[in-house]
Amino acid sequence: MNRKLIRPNLSELKDKLGIPGKGGGGEVMTPVALAITASGEPNPAVNTAAATVPQGLGSPRRKIAPPEQTNAESFYYLKQMQSKTPMVIVLQDDEKVRGVIEWYDKHCLKINRVKEPNVLVPKHNIKYIYKQDEEPRIRRSRTAKKEELTASELEIPVYD
Repeated sequence: MNRKLIRPNLSELKDKLGIPGKGGGGEVMTPVALAITASGEPNPAVNTAAATVPQGLGSPRRKIAPPEQTNAESFYYLKQMQSKTPMVIVLQDDEKVRGVIEWYDKHCLKINRVKEPNVLVPKHNIKYIYKQDEEPRIRRSRTAKKEELTASELEIPVYD
């Protein structure tokens, strides 16, 4: 069976749009929509108020969307795992889990603890994480110590 590809003759359309035939220029011309249709009415597809600059030349480029995953989280976990940094994991209920991150995956962290059983912590239950070295030291001020002393002095029972 011999099938022949049938193509319409576009020379009439090219003549109407004012596009020259195949020349030696090598430029590819795209058809431009006419402001007035063949029946003499305004073409709704053409916006006469729009700029006449072709779309690719004068329009600003769209910003490329940032990647969905930056891998910063995995980089941080790997660094802490390799150096075996003691970490403090604060859970949603303000409970603190101290230990070294053994491994992690998309949904949880495995924490090795000293003198306590290892624990698997779901990531959705973590409020925040910090290095144990960066833990804030709680110091009492001198005025607080003095207030405690005076309060303890007042509470001394007096016997009659």
